[in-house]
Amino acid sequence: MRQSQLFTKTKREAPKDEESINAQLLIRAGYVDKLMAGVYTFLPLGFRVLKKIEKIIREEMENLGGQEILMPALQSKSNWETTGRWDALDSLIKFTTFYTKNEYALGPTHEEIVSPLMKKFILSYKDLPTAVFQIQDKFRDEKRAKSGLLRGREFIMKDLYSFHKNSEDLDRYYEKSKKVYANIFKKVGLGKITFLTFASGGTFSKYSHEFQTLTLAGEDIIYICEKCNVAINKEIINEQNSCPQCGAKDLKEEKAVEVGNIFKLNTKYSKPFNLVYKDEKGTEQDVIMGCYGIGLSRLMGAIVEALHDERGIIWPGSVAPFKVHLLSLKSQNSKVKVFAEKIYKDLQKEGIEVLFDDRDEVTIGEKFADSDLIGIPYRAVISDKTGTKIELKKRSESKTKLITGKDLIKFLK
Repeated sequence: MRQSQLFTKTKREAPKDEESINAQLLIRAGYVDKLMAGVYTFLPLGFRVLKKIEKIIREEMENLGGQEILMPALQSKSNWETTGRWDALDSLIKFTTFYTKNEYALGPTHEEIVSPLMKKFILSYKDLPTAVFQIQDKFRDEKRAKSGLLRGREFIMKDLYSFHKNSEDLDRYYEKSKKVYANIFKKVGLGKITFLTFASGGTFSKYSHEFQTLTLAGEDIIYICEKCNVAINKEIINEQNSCPQCGAKDLKEEKAVEVGNIFKLNTKYSKPFNLVYKDEKGTEQDVIMGCYGIGLSRLMGAIVEALHDERGIIWPGSVAPFKVHLLSLKSQNSKVKVFAEKIYKDLQKEGIEVLFDDRDEVTIGEKFADSDLIGIPYRAVISDKTGTKIELKKRSESKTKLITGKDLIKFLK
């Protein structure tokens, strides 16, 4: 993509109404635009990042045996009354339509939709286990919509639901999901600072599990067991003051943000909808359920909070909007511009994602500042000084090297 054709512009100053690093940098770099508190538009660069995250998550959900669907965001009052959550869930956004006077909710989660849906297809033990997932906008009436993408009123989330004939089968799937989630956070560049975290299972089970990423912007306090390399959230620590896995009491306190969670729902949402199956003897049994969530937009914000410096964002290659930022610097020598155009076209031919800063009206200093702010993994500079070579620099490093066009392509591929 040519940067001269990108309709968005970078900003020198951070918005005064944004305190979080992720919101400041994403808005300044032209990744998102704030409509109102907790609601953001994803601009071309941000949309590319979001789609990269989505692709990683989708592949891992398919590895977990999930089949992708898309359920309605507009949900009926009756379904929520069936589970007793119409009046019990504080964050539920409810409204009455103008013409029909019907009451609806905007979905913050989809247990009330997926349970009656799967009732139409799960009939016998032969239909189990099975799992479905979706990636969709969610809506929650957050009292404190803050921290940029970390806490929104509208946000993008992946939720997967699994269905089993007994607890043992759910347990096996649940353990497998832990490994798949670890793969996701590793692939998006947060593997070393994201911890499987013991949390309360509420009325569902003894424990559920969160995935917490270390960041000073986090609103959660977790306690890391360095012996097990797992963490425990504050609620569990207050109850037992030790690691549930090994019993250790020497735990390290850290601030973190929750980027995913997994729950054993058991029959909490199958019973209200009479979601049952017939076992081998023809006897009806309740379907056992599990739930597995990841906030895509929140994950994007967490990556920025964790991976940035004083100059801007440092995207991991797996989710960066482009692999290389090609800069053509101002020159009186027409050969420089011709060479830059050739390298841009060569990169495109080789299928290498490149953002080409071909802007004529921008100073050299502004181009370098924009490149650091946008945070693409590699910067390739063509100028009078580089001649027939290219100055290559990794965003996270200070050293540069001169290479040929062929070597640049070979390196990036």
